[in-house]
Amino acid sequence: MLSAGRKLALWARIVLATMLVVSPVVLVAAGANAVTAEPSDNRLVAYAARIAGDEARTRIVLDFDRAPTVEARYIANPDRIVVDLPATAFAFAEKDLQATGLFSDIRYGSMDATSARLVLTAARPARLVTAEVVVNEDGNGYRLVLDAELVPQQDFAALVSAQAWARPDENAAAPATVAITTPAVDEFVIAIDAGHGGIDAGATGASTKTAEKDITLAFARILNEKLKGQPGIRAVMTRDTDKFLSLSERVLIARQKGAGLLISLHADTLRQAEIRGATVYTISDKASDHMAAQLAERENFSDTIGGVVLPNETEAEVNDILLDLTRRETQAFSIAMAQAVVGSFEGQISLINNPHRHAGFRVLQAPDVPSILLELGFLSNKEDEKLLLDPVWRDRVADLLVEAIKRYREPALANGG
Repeated sequence: MLSAGRKLALWARIVLATMLVVSPVVLVAAGANAVTAEPSDNRLVAYAARIAGDEARTRIVLDFDRAPTVEARYIANPDRIVVDLPATAFAFAEKDLQATGLFSDIRYGSMDATSARLVLTAARPARLVTAEVVVNEDGNGYRLVLDAELVPQQDFAALVSAQAWARPDENAAAPATVAITTPAVDEFVIAIDAGHGGIDAGATGASTKTAEKDITLAFARILNEKLKGQPGIRAVMTRDTDKFLSLSERVLIARQKGAGLLISLHADTLRQAEIRGATVYTISDKASDHMAAQLAERENFSDTIGGVVLPNETEAEVNDILLDLTRRETQAFSIAMAQAVVGSFEGQISLINNPHRHAGFRVLQAPDVPSILLELGFLSNKEDEKLLLDPVWRDRVADLLVEAIKRYREPALANGG
């Protein structure tokens, strides 16, 4: 296992690959009495919405109780228009803002306690020709009007490239403002990552329509409490509220906290409703099977839903021998943890056939932090869904997972973790 000193030595080489800094830069709000971001207990209310148009021009209107500040930006691959808002409660019916015209997908929701986001995925390249906040005719409330029009692909690409994204200075040393926690010699830090959150609800239960983000957070809290009582172990959570985190931010948080292990929790859906049981995934460039590849693609789509720009891996990173050796060592420990989980679960809870699988999950990308993605069960299966919502079952699975962590920890520490 990597020593704390070696982790720090690697920090400057890999921080740019995993720290995602994206700032909206195109201010498009108009109208009087614009407000700044507010805390979640005083959120704006978007109480109505409507959309109309065709494949050449589409209008979206949102009605607010107060005037929002608005910032918009453009993201490619896939082509998206991202509209950032203050903390907002979206109180209109989902059917009132279904994708049509220029847009193939529309997502909206909270990002954190002070912000919300509207992500418009374009069926064909589009740009905003109108983006303004105006007072309603009766003087009660405000409306945000977004007019989008079809543009050539090269024009959309120009909009993307013209934006002055705030990125880390590639010529600078490791940022002094980033707090890196170095655990005590005898302390083993576990990063518990509750999958999805905020605008990204994840999967939905087949019967109860419960959001995956709520199930993962509830289980993460149980696991966190159980690990608190374990000597020599300290648990940290990547998120403890309903907020959006990019996949790279989750990795960064684990590294900043000095984690020796990251466990990302999920409860996905499958087209085959009869498939059920827990599955443990580790990272690999090549998926172990078609189902693993599909799940990785869906989980990696979280960044797209949240309106995130993906960083590019530089040639220097690809050719970094130390980084490659670190990845191989880390992958070996990840596999050992996956095997410990399977061993702990076998005969105790339902497991999928071939329960240890692998694919290219971005949340498992940390080259220096052993990581697993645990599918607790599948929300597409009614039996699994019932168990995922059962407090007694959750408590039992958390106990089994603690035992797996303890089983993994001993040889990991003996090897210098």
